Amino acid sequence: MSLYDDAVLVLKGYEGQEELRQSYLDHLAAHADGVWKACRDGHVTASALVIDPERERVLLTLHRKLRMWLQTGGHCEPVDVTLAAAALREGTEESGVPGLTLLPGGPVRLDRHLTPCAWHYDVQYAALAPAGSVEAISDESLDLRWFPYAQVADVADESVVRLLEATRARL
Repeated sequence: MSLYDDAVLVLKGYEGQEELRQSYLDHLAAHADGVWKACRDGHVTASALVIDPERERVLLTLHRKLRMWLQTGGHCEPVDVTLAAAALREGTEESGVPGLTLLPGGPVRLDRHLTPCAWHYDVQYAALAPAGSVEAISDESLDLRWFPYAQVADVADESVVRLLEATRARL
């Protein structure tokens, strides 16, 4: 199965955000390359909100290009066989934390937003960091920091706040 096929299956199985979910499926139906950065009309991305083992904080990255505190995530790569694998790879690369595990149940949220390169059809997961893990800043980040749930709205935009709310409901 290709990443494209996985993306379609994941989105067909996703419950909630019906209108937005359908816009993702419509985009993929119109663009066979809709999971790749090369698709200039927009592309599916995968992200992971990293949660500490005590489930009290989230790890956010200060994105180098966007200069915003965000969850880890980004473009799908040829090595990614599933959206979940892409989210886990991105989460691991950008957090420096090995051994992340995605919360069961598939994506937590969908968020479509315009970036400097194109529209991102972000499929958002949540990942639990293992006990004793230590984060490490990647080349894509200016900073990386754990934030208590109550502080997220003070530093991040509404999309991250909504992702945190959906993640907490899943937990």
